[in-house]
Amino acid sequence: MNVHLIDGTYELFRHYYGAPPARDSEGREVGAVRGVLASLLGMLEDGATHMAVATDHVVESFRNDLWPGYKTGEGIEEDLWNQFHPLEDALEAMGVVVWPMVEFEADDGLASGARLAAADHRVERVFICTPDKDLSQCVRGGRVVQFDRRKGELRDAEGVVARFGVPPTSIPDYLALVGDSADGFPGVPRWGAKSTATVLGRYLRLEDIPPSSDDWDVSVRGASSLAASLLAHREEAELFRTLATLRTDAALFDDVETLRWLGPTPRFQEAAKDLGAPGLWERARRSAKF
Repeated sequence: MNVHLIDGTYELFRHYYGAPPARDSEGREVGAVRGVLASLLGMLEDGATHMAVATDHVVESFRNDLWPGYKTGEGIEEDLWNQFHPLEDALEAMGVVVWPMVEFEADDGLASGARLAAADHRVERVFICTPDKDLSQCVRGGRVVQFDRRKGELRDAEGVVARFGVPPTSIPDYLALVGDSADGFPGVPRWGAKSTATVLGRYLRLEDIPPSSDDWDVSVRGASSLAASLLAHREEAELFRTLATLRTDAALFDDVETLRWLGPTPRFQEAAKDLGAPGLWERARRSAKF
């Protein structure tokens, strides 16, 4: 079997800005919810059997206590924000397993789910469906892969190295140096993608980078200033690595078979009608006839 793990928050944002707006029976904006449901039904129609969606039930997490600039829900448009919880309800009605994350983030849910699924010998491949670069740390060979559904791009371990210049296990160190604007931490001054790929591609871990550039056995422009900046910002770099390291210890399921889609629940018919998209019920009902 293959397991598909979906970044529900990313999908909601993607469809909010990419799908036509729509109102439900009470006049609330639900275009993004409808878009996500239709998109996931497409996956099921194409043969996906085991699926789970991780969502940010709240945007803030334990990381906000570690770094004051870490991302929050501030600035999210009201029409988008008001679709977070309705998406969870609609997915559950459609019969899809949902992991609403509170203390952790949706990315932590995906990382934890990937670890648990990959530990099951019955699983042939785990698809982590998101383009977010921090999830690249979860890639393992060709068995746990990252899949950008919008672009149709699949990234295995070799693909991670080709994209970032470092293996999956070094992605937290990579992000610690270059920063991650989406998550709200800046990285280390002077360290860009190219210099980080060159240096970290050789040493793999922050602590293994020699403090003096004279001891580096790689050639990179401005080596002395890079070394000095890392030395001056060592504590921040280690904190940023902690922020970028996804948690894999969320207790999400005991048996991967609980992720098998068994069709929509009876209440999905009414839910689809309320969303102004009764065709979603018909699609789900037809797809459930395995």
